[in-house]
Amino acid sequence: MRAFIPALTLVCAAAFPSLAATLEERLAPCLACHGEKGQSENPEVPSLGAQPPLYTLIQLYLFREKQHRVDLMNEAAKDLTDNDLRELSDFIAKLPAPKPPEGAVESARIEHGRMLVQQHRCGFCHNPDFSGHDNIPRIAAQREDYLIKALREYKNNTRPGYDASMGEVVQPINDADFLDLSYYIARVR
Repeated sequence: MRAFIPALTLVCAAAFPSLAATLEERLAPCLACHGEKGQSENPEVPSLGAQPPLYTLIQLYLFREKQHRVDLMNEAAKDLTDNDLRELSDFIAKLPAPKPPEGAVESARIEHGRMLVQQHRCGFCHNPDFSGHDNIPRIAAQREDYLIKALREYKNNTRPGYDASMGEVVQPINDADFLDLSYYIARVR
């Protein structure tokens, strides 16, 4: 899976026109990696469908300003104007919300994840249905592998945010709990 990420990075970077004329042209490489219908099929690449526009706007700004360092995203966002950031954010918000994975679920993991969500009050910021709002991301039906990656990065302080709340929330949570928490949130219906 790790070998796939550099290849994906090269494909997406090559596809990104730095001075694309239309919104559709600027969005093409975004959707190639993050999913045309709002749902990513690429390992550790988040689904963007139905993200709150303010959240996406802030994330794109952080990438453009290299305050959140992901080489591909930093390169993709470097020439975007403030108006481009607003247009892209508004478009992404209108993409369909991602769908949970199909198939049977492991009841014990679901129940443990549900308990962790209540214990750590995830629904307080992300909404009880995990739809997100304002500058808080939608995490409902997000890719499980991406959720695990993000939680680990918040815990080890390699994923900066514009505030420290997620880093503080995840500190008492162990890695085994991250797995069940992500399993549950990825399957929220």
